[in-house]
Amino acid sequence: QVQLVESGGGLVQAGGSLRLSCAVRSVFRLNVMGWSRHAPGKQRELVASDTSGGSTTYADSVKGRFTISKDNAKNTVYLQMNSLKSEDTAVYYCHGEISNATAYWGQGTQVTVSS
Repeated sequence: QVQLVESGGGLVQAGGSLRLSCAVRSVFRLNVMGWSRHAPGKQRELVASDTSGGSTTYADSVKGRFTISKDNAKNTVYLQMNSLKSEDTAVYYCHGEISNATAYWGQGTQVTVSS
């Protein structure tokens, strides 16, 4: 019923950029889309979110460097990541929430930033 497939992860040098994509296939309307990350030994962190009304929020650690966006025609959510740092290394997950607050998650994509 809901499938989220991330792509675009990889290895990048510090200071570089990556754009993650999340292809959304859903029979439900997803009211909130977001990206979270999980690094080894750390708690999962909500990186960015975007409501259906267009309101966006970002973790303090990525403000000014990351941008979440949506292409409704392509049913795709993006996370543009600039000025990457080694501490951005993590598995990044796309997730979406429907009206009853049920959340759906993708399988994750690895981002590794070398210093």
